Amino acid sequence: MRLGTRQAGFTLLEILVVLIIVGLLASLAVFSFGGSSQQRELKNEVRDLYLLMQTASEQAILNNRELGVQVMEEGYQFVAYEDESGDWAASGERLFRPGSFPEWLVVTKFIESDSPRLASTEDKLRPDVVFFSSGETTPFEIEFTAGKNSDYLHILASDGVSELEWRKPGDDEEDL
Repeated sequence: MRLGTRQAGFTLLEILVVLIIVGLLASLAVFSFGGSSQQRELKNEVRDLYLLMQTASEQAILNNRELGVQVMEEGYQFVAYEDESGDWAASGERLFRPGSFPEWLVVTKFIESDSPRLASTEDKLRPDVVFFSSGETTPFEIEFTAGKNSDYLHILASDGVSELEWRKPGDDEEDL
């Protein structure tokens, strides 16, 4: 005769409860660590422009040719200085094709106004930042935020002599 033997194991209800809890914790972790999609997109846009500006700086030195970039609210455009005509013209290189920013991205420029630019006042394609063939650049600081009231700030900057710098949110001021 058998006296009340119980089988060991989990019921279907217990397994479902555990799966729901694990799923909720996983989705919470993804949202808290991943940041918002707008912040990721902002970081990607700034990273792309940073890499292009670094490349333009190196190309200016290698090709002994001044290159520049115009940064507008809606995007950016790379230009090259034509020695023969003395004017700036859109860069013909595929790498330096014009780029656009999302509508929500806010760009604030701080450009040294008394630096040499190799352009006259009536020049249409006057760049904001010039990458000289000597390795120097126009001193500048460009801020990128996600909307007007956002504290999430990325900064591209150079003092004109040292390398291009990308300051990301969370960087310590003392490290800069």
